[in-house]
Amino acid sequence: MYKRLSAVLFPIVTLLMIGAFVWGYQENQEKNSILIKAENQYQRAFHNLSYHMDRLHSELGNTLAVSSSSNAMHRKGLINVWRLTSEAQNEINQLPLTMLPFNKTEDFLSRISNFSYQTSMRNLEKEPLSNEELQNLKVLYKNSGEITKHLQDVQSKVISNRLRWMDVESAMASEEKQMDNTIIDGFKTVDKRVGEYPELNWGPAVSSIYDKRSVKMLSGTAVSQEDIKRKAVKFADAGAGASVQVTENGKGTDWESYTATVKAKNLPAVVSMDFTKKGGLLISYHDNRKIGHKAVTMEQAKANADQFLSKKGYKGMTAVTADQYGNMGNLTYVSTQDGVLIYPEKITVRVGLDNGEVTGFQASDYVYEHKEGKRNLAKPKMGIAEIRKKLNPEFKETYHRLALIKDDLGKETLCYEIGGNINGSRYRMYLDANDGSEKMVEELKSSDRQAAVR
Repeated sequence: MYKRLSAVLFPIVTLLMIGAFVWGYQENQEKNSILIKAENQYQRAFHNLSYHMDRLHSELGNTLAVSSSSNAMHRKGLINVWRLTSEAQNEINQLPLTMLPFNKTEDFLSRISNFSYQTSMRNLEKEPLSNEELQNLKVLYKNSGEITKHLQDVQSKVISNRLRWMDVESAMASEEKQMDNTIIDGFKTVDKRVGEYPELNWGPAVSSIYDKRSVKMLSGTAVSQEDIKRKAVKFADAGAGASVQVTENGKGTDWESYTATVKAKNLPAVVSMDFTKKGGLLISYHDNRKIGHKAVTMEQAKANADQFLSKKGYKGMTAVTADQYGNMGNLTYVSTQDGVLIYPEKITVRVGLDNGEVTGFQASDYVYEHKEGKRNLAKPKMGIAEIRKKLNPEFKETYHRLALIKDDLGKETLCYEIGGNINGSRYRMYLDANDGSEKMVEELKSSDRQAAVR
């Protein structure tokens, strides 16, 4: 009996052991293959980073070497600086540095990228590099040289000591406080050195990209939680018997705000609202009711949204886009002044398409950009007939109007907004009302055509 059982089980067990061995071997081979690929990717990204930083240093030197009046060479050099900086940023993103403090270097490269792009895009014949900008380039040339030297020192150690980036990833993933790793130490040294560089005056165009909105930008005094309760009940039309809970957010920071949660018998669901602490301005509103099946059109939704904004005190708002997502409609409104659309003052309204009622809105852009009283809007220097000459001859215009937008430099610019069709699609073109230059091109989605004003 035992012999028969052994004769049957022994081959089966042997096959299972062989199968397990083969499976384990294949798994190990696949794991090693993945590790090798990851290591090769890290090594390639690191060596490319060192190479592009060296090229960046050289390109800054080339840009400075030409005459201060060589505007064409300055533009070419700055475009190359922007391209090389973008390459370096991309390579940093491919390295396992998410847990390693390298943010100062990334921020430094980001500012160089934005500075070189914004400067190269302007008309250098009319507005050549200033003495301060040339001085900035000299400082950047010196600093990039130091960063390149540090990276090349790390690169030399990586090559000579055959260091692996997978060890870096393991070291950073471990919970040990002391991480003794040549690559980690090298990158820490670079970031520490960059953090010690004096802050440059990058100019308003670049600085505006990094300016963060805060309550300090707002006028008015800080309001109490009781003030917020009254504002929340009034906005939600909740009535005297409403229950309101107010929570303070970001106390002691630049983003202090309140969140108010309102419950009432006449409300179908809980309503939540966010207010700025300074001035008590409403940032957002959200009705948490469940949305049913679609029963109203976007045109009806727009009419209800128009009425809602007017009732809540947002006068003179114009719908410029409308998108439908299932049973929800999202509409974007901007302020108007003397027939000019003020795009920085934007409000997004959400409407339930089951009954057409507004279920929420976002007004942070309006809160921070709205100006009390009238803006000083200059008259356009060019007429619409002159502007049309700047358009593609194949562009079929359907409407035009004046609009104030923020261009790539973050500067408010008066433009002609011209809607029309070309290549089977519908677009909005924004052309500077003073010189006819194109500031922005926007393709309209099919849903936008249903409810936008034009």
